[in-house]
Amino acid sequence: MDRLAWTCGLLPDVRSGRAHHTFGPGLRSRLALKAAPRGIADVDRGPAWSVHWWSSSDGPALSAPDVRGEPRSEPRGPRRPESSLAERWTRIDGVDVFYRESPDAPPDAPVMVHLHGFGLSGRYLLPTAERLADEYRTYVPDLPGFGRSWRAPRALDVPGLAQTAARFLDDRGVERATLVGNSMGCPVITEFAYSFPDRIDRAILVSPAGGVYNQPLMGAITQLARDGGREPKRMLRVAVPDYLKFGIPSTVRMFRSLTRYPSYERLLALHIPTLAVVGDRDPLMPPPAIVREVATNTDNHVVLVVIEGAAHAINFSHPDELAHVIRLFMADRPIVDDPDAPGLAHVEEVHRSPHHPPVTDA
Repeated sequence: MDRLAWTCGLLPDVRSGRAHHTFGPGLRSRLALKAAPRGIADVDRGPAWSVHWWSSSDGPALSAPDVRGEPRSEPRGPRRPESSLAERWTRIDGVDVFYRESPDAPPDAPVMVHLHGFGLSGRYLLPTAERLADEYRTYVPDLPGFGRSWRAPRALDVPGLAQTAARFLDDRGVERATLVGNSMGCPVITEFAYSFPDRIDRAILVSPAGGVYNQPLMGAITQLARDGGREPKRMLRVAVPDYLKFGIPSTVRMFRSLTRYPSYERLLALHIPTLAVVGDRDPLMPPPAIVREVATNTDNHVVLVVIEGAAHAINFSHPDELAHVIRLFMADRPIVDDPDAPGLAHVEEVHRSPHHPPVTDA
């Protein structure tokens, strides 16, 4: 690590070559002086000065945005792709947003957008998204303040993230889409459907979170720790860097937004085909009987499916099962085990609203 990083105590993002630190304005001039020989430091002004540093070891350094507000270029270097999806950057409302998209989807394919959970990036959604990318024009964004995307000038709550999701569709030239969310991504979807009902075809809610029935913060942290022991160990390589980067202040703000969000009321307001998927080993979810009761009480186009042995991050741990369930849901077919893959976990459709489109055998 170069002298700048050593002096300021920066922790590099080993995937992108980026490091970030926030400090008082007194260090600004010294920082700019030390940044010049090795790369580029971009100093933003917010509540405190914030520096974003790119090492030149991975190729040409990134350039700061010019006066026209053009997005920063992507890092060029030998970094191994994490996914078969193409990596892209765009700028939304002045914020640089990282996303992945399917490079070879048919131009007339329906659009599917995958939205990540609390404190995480879109990386852990890739196993499921990749399995659907040949059938759908697929997008997996890191919402502002998460993953590799930059923070918005003001911290975003659930409605703000839903607005950003709509602006992302605008940016990509997408009029309507099916939205797939995990955990925090689910209230973002229900808020999107509430605010932009003409822009969502179907909602897929995987391990939904949010609402006043959430545990207090320390209880939720305990639940997350329990869930960590039930997820594949390789999930740690994805989740730990994302959580550390998200930080404690952002965690407190976002958790407060989630607990105040009217998740149940927004679910009642949904009038589009909706798939809810839960795992029977998810410590963050109520017992299956309560989940079934909620689905029955809402009873507005909801199909509820339980995946046996799954915990909270189903998109990562059970991508084959989840992709199979999504395909059947999108085709209005009964959701049953895949007969061509007997080794997969058991999936069970436990509730189907009478208002949902009738199932077909084809």
